[in-house]
Amino acid sequence: MLDAESAAGEEDEKGGEDVTIESEVFPGITKKLEEVPHKIFSDPDYYKTALSGEGNGAARLHELLQKYLNTKDPKDRGVFRQQFITAFWDFLGNVAKKAAGQIPQPKRFLLRFAILHPTFLESSTRDFFAKIVVENELAQPVYYLDEWLKAIGNGLVRPSTTDEVKVPRTAGSIRIQQLLDKAQGKLDGNRGLVKAKDGERISLEKELRERFDVILEHSPADGLPGIYAPYSDNQKKAFSEIQDFLKELLKTDREQTGFLRDYYQALEDVEALQQKLEEEGGSAQVDTGAIEAEFDTIRQMVKMTIGRQGNHFPVLTSEYFHCGPNDIGFRENVISILAHIESIEPECFVRVYKNRNNRIVPYIILIPGYGDTGFCWEPFDRHNRATSRGRIAVPMYPKNLYAAILTAVADLRWQVAKEKANFYWMEEGLTGNYYQWFQKMKLKGNIKDHFVQDYIVWMTKECEGIQKLDKEVRSIFWRFIPFAQPVKEKLKTRNFIYQELYQRDLNRTMSDGY
Repeated sequence: MLDAESAAGEEDEKGGEDVTIESEVFPGITKKLEEVPHKIFSDPDYYKTALSGEGNGAARLHELLQKYLNTKDPKDRGVFRQQFITAFWDFLGNVAKKAAGQIPQPKRFLLRFAILHPTFLESSTRDFFAKIVVENELAQPVYYLDEWLKAIGNGLVRPSTTDEVKVPRTAGSIRIQQLLDKAQGKLDGNRGLVKAKDGERISLEKELRERFDVILEHSPADGLPGIYAPYSDNQKKAFSEIQDFLKELLKTDREQTGFLRDYYQALEDVEALQQKLEEEGGSAQVDTGAIEAEFDTIRQMVKMTIGRQGNHFPVLTSEYFHCGPNDIGFRENVISILAHIESIEPECFVRVYKNRNNRIVPYIILIPGYGDTGFCWEPFDRHNRATSRGRIAVPMYPKNLYAAILTAVADLRWQVAKEKANFYWMEEGLTGNYYQWFQKMKLKGNIKDHFVQDYIVWMTKECEGIQKLDKEVRSIFWRFIPFAQPVKEKLKTRNFIYQELYQRDLNRTMSDGY
């Protein structure tokens, strides 16, 4: 079984990235779009600037684009289309290497939105994209491609895990970076424990203050002006409760002292390793090798979001772009949908560490492509299974953005549960119960794909009281992928099926076996 407490660390955000793992909810979206659009897409030199400085790759891309656009023969057009796709990815790979530095906005928006030439889009579409908020004002781990590559190149985020990882640094630098990753993970975990324990103390102190208020509130004695009655039974009960709260506060203080000691030790370790890494020169310059390897990984992500039968054309054009405003995967849209998902299923980003629930939102990479399927690339950092972020990819131009994000969250849900169960994933927990049902029903195909589809039904139909799932699957999901309490309260009044599941919750709570 996975030992969360002994899991080592991740390299989360090391300087410059103002995102945290301690927030309890997604922030409210007060500004979804800018009121005044920027003028970059109106620049007549946008296309020229996007291609400038990229050498022969840009020249070949331009040549193939002209052939593709001007050829009338369908067969030739298909050939040029495929050649253009290959040339575009080679060209974009060269642009990506520069993403960690200062690059012209046309190149940045080419990486971010796949807008090669603004005139490929209708004017209303250009105006819409010009209103999309450029900066990450919400401080959430939701990244456009240019931002993601910049974070990778500057060492703020570890490159995504692949079978073959290119590592250009020295051997000493690699070892120090690995140790720093582990120390950073311990620091993040201890920070979460300190915060949780502090919240527990504040809650106890509030309860204690309320008991004192009860004791200090006196009623006048009958017939004796200026004289107060003896303590009531309720006040005498408060004396006993105060003693219990004081004992609990002392226990909490002892635990907090230990957590703080561990936190400050981890902080010292991180600072020492960061200093050592600087001395080795490991973080002194942009790691173009890491960006190059990450870009290759992104190409795989694009293919996975699209699938074999999807549209693999890599440039945004009116010919293929048919999304409504709510189905474009820009950052604010994605955060709004994630907040909605979490309001229905509040444990979707929760992992347990030292018997405490930690809400850890994964890195979300917005992929500029026409895919319809989101997915989980990594459930968590390989160095820290307890407190590190996972990674999910979300296509920006799907037919249904909500469904694309649900598939990514479902994939994350499955992989985290499977890794948590480890060797016992077919026997216990969410994956074990679902696997046993899958085998009993003698179903064919990929079990995770079945789970993802059932999760989508759970989050779109069952949450509204529309019974579409198998009875046993509904029972498994009710226990291991629970709805928010308000949703449960609403469903229990719909019919006997949900009422029975609700009663099981109460029975498990009473038996302390849930």
